[in-house]
Amino acid sequence: MYFNYIPDIEYDVKPVSYPFSTSDFVIAKNFFRRYKLNDRATQALYYDKYTIEGEERPDTVSFKTYGKDNFDWIILLTNNIISPLNEWPMPENALRKYAETKYDDPYSEVLFYETREINLPQVINTDLSEQKRNVTILEPGLKVSKQFYLGLYQYFDGTNVITVPGSSVSRAITAYEYEERENDKRREIYLLKNSYIPTFIKEFKKANNYKKSSDFINSRLKKTGV
Repeated sequence: MYFNYIPDIEYDVKPVSYPFSTSDFVIAKNFFRRYKLNDRATQALYYDKYTIEGEERPDTVSFKTYGKDNFDWIILLTNNIISPLNEWPMPENALRKYAETKYDDPYSEVLFYETREINLPQVINTDLSEQKRNVTILEPGLKVSKQFYLGLYQYFDGTNVITVPGSSVSRAITAYEYEERENDKRREIYLLKNSYIPTFIKEFKKANNYKKSSDFINSRLKKTGV
C-alpha cells in the first residue's frame, strides 16, 4: 500500500545511442521524497504507547492493532523508522549473533561502569514530629571510571562517614548488556489510533503530490535529468 502513495519520477539515462543528445526516460518511485509529520500528528492525544513483544514485526503489529498487516508503513513512518533492519528491535537469537559479530567477546567485554542506587533512611524534623524518609545518596545509572569501580567510595549516612568498595556501589556493563538495553529501547513505540488512520493516509497522499514546476508532468509524476 505504501508504494501506491509514493509519487513517480521520470529520469533520463545518458548516453543511450546515436544521436547522444537523445535521452531515454525511466520511471521509478521517488524514494528521495520525505514526509514530515505535522505538529498536530505529533501530539500524544493521537497515539497509544505500545511495547513490541518477542519477535513481532511491523506487519504483525499492524494486524494486531488495525486488523490489517499492510499498515506497517504507517507504524514505521510515525515512529521515524527509516531502516527497520537496524531500528526495529531484534529477536534474542538475532541480537546475540549481532553482538557476537560486532565484539570479540560481548559477554565478558566491559564497555563502561555505572553506579548502583544507594538509599538511606534519614530522620527529618518538622515542627510537629520526626519523620523517617529514604534519601538517595547515590543516583543509579551514572557512568563512572574503572578507577571508581576498583577504588573506595565514601558517603555520609547522617552520623558517620562510611567507606565501601567502589565495586559494591557500581557495576560493570558488558557489551551484550549494553546492546540488549539499546534493543529494548527500540521496543517502546507509539501507534496512531485507529480512528485517525484515514486522515493520516489522506494527508500523506496529498503531501506526496507534486506542485507545478518546470519538471512537472502531473501531480504524481515529474521529470528530471541526471
